[in-house]
Amino acid sequence: MLLMVVGETPVTNQFIEKLQKLAPLSDGAVAALEAATDDPQNVDARRDLIREGDKPGPLLVVLDGWACRYKILPNGARQNLAFLMPGDCCDLHVDLLTEMDHGIQTITKCLVAKIERQTIDTILDQHPTIMKALYISQLIDEGTMRAWITSIGRRSSIERVAHLMCELYLRARSIGLGGDQKLVLPLSQIILADALGMTPVHINRVLKQLRIAGAMSITRGSLVIISPQILVQVAGFDENYLHRRLQNAS
Repeated sequence: MLLMVVGETPVTNQFIEKLQKLAPLSDGAVAALEAATDDPQNVDARRDLIREGDKPGPLLVVLDGWACRYKILPNGARQNLAFLMPGDCCDLHVDLLTEMDHGIQTITKCLVAKIERQTIDTILDQHPTIMKALYISQLIDEGTMRAWITSIGRRSSIERVAHLMCELYLRARSIGLGGDQKLVLPLSQIILADALGMTPVHINRVLKQLRIAGAMSITRGSLVIISPQILVQVAGFDENYLHRRLQNAS
């Protein structure tokens, strides 16, 4: 297990562990990533890491906590586009754009490393396996986005909620955040509603339906999967888009 020390607290470097599951990394590659992420910053909850319209900056790496991508419509409505967990990085090639086309905001208190573009370019030139791992990670992110689009466009409200819960649980479990069919889920009903194109009232009603059906429940910030079989059946869930078979350690 790769650990970094922030203050006096050891923290697993989930970014390196994630990439190691996607491609074999040499000791030199690991050392380069450790050096690039050795000065992370604590960021409070509900803070923008970057806003839509800003000039793209460093590569952002979430080492601890949850964040999200989002867009704000002209009428003030919000759409959450993706949830970022420990180990996720943001927009490998966004520096090719002149400005950000979405924002990134912390949901909980986060530990975030910033890797300057020149540094990441050098790392990718010197360590092709890191480039391969990041490309695979990006392909998985794109597959996840396609699944979200499908949910918004074609899944019913109960299927939509169940599908997202299956996804979040599997993603969290792969980095050691979930187990025994339980996951600490720091997502309010408002945040979920903004991700699923629903209202908080509708979300509340659907969560009640899933609880009555014996599939799952969300209580005090924790997701409890009561019956994986029922939840998967309701969602019509197929984990193929997460490409977990590509991950060596899964």
